[in-house]
Amino acid sequence: MNGFGALIRRELALSWGRGGGAMLALAFYLAMATLLPLAAGSEPARLAAVAPGSAWLALAVSSLLSLERLFERDYEDGALDLLALGPAPLEAAAFAKCLAQWITTGAPLALLAPVVATALGAPLKLAPLTVITALIGGLGFSFCGGIGAALSLGSRRGGVLIAVIVLPLFAPPVIFGAGAIDAFGAGLDWKTGLMLLGAYSLTALALGPFAMAAACRNALS
Repeated sequence: MNGFGALIRRELALSWGRGGGAMLALAFYLAMATLLPLAAGSEPARLAAVAPGSAWLALAVSSLLSLERLFERDYEDGALDLLALGPAPLEAAAFAKCLAQWITTGAPLALLAPVVATALGAPLKLAPLTVITALIGGLGFSFCGGIGAALSLGSRRGGVLIAVIVLPLFAPPVIFGAGAIDAFGAGLDWKTGLMLLGAYSLTALALGPFAMAAACRNALS
């Protein structure tokens, strides 16, 4: 447990020391939210109708920004070799990396999500559920996105490759999360969407570290 705690502290320090943590993702999220009224029109009713889905789409795209450096820096400076040869399994290191990425990037984006949705015209009563779904979905984004980051190790255009790999995998949580919020606002069954979102994130949490470790070992071999 002490070794895993050391891994978490290391990854948290690296997340803030390499690229400013969540600042870039938050700025990108706000920029996308600002551009949406210019593309969809400034009519309040139209913006309110697309606010939950647009906030979730922007959340998914913003989560991509910090994925490229999840494994790449350690791969380049040799730290990934040390992690692979260390006493802790590589799966634990991958889990720590994704958890730290969620804490430093995913959670701040989730806290900003209701602000963006409300600014776009979504009712204020949707804010609590927006935070909950964004936190759960952000966890899935981190662990599913980590698979793409591990698979792209060693490629020259890692960021583009990560987007190609993980964006199709990001579609289910966007559908479940935005659907749950829309259903709640309409007075329909929203718990099904929330449970499906939770199942997606739990699956990524359970299987993601094994896939990431296998991809890292393949890149190191």
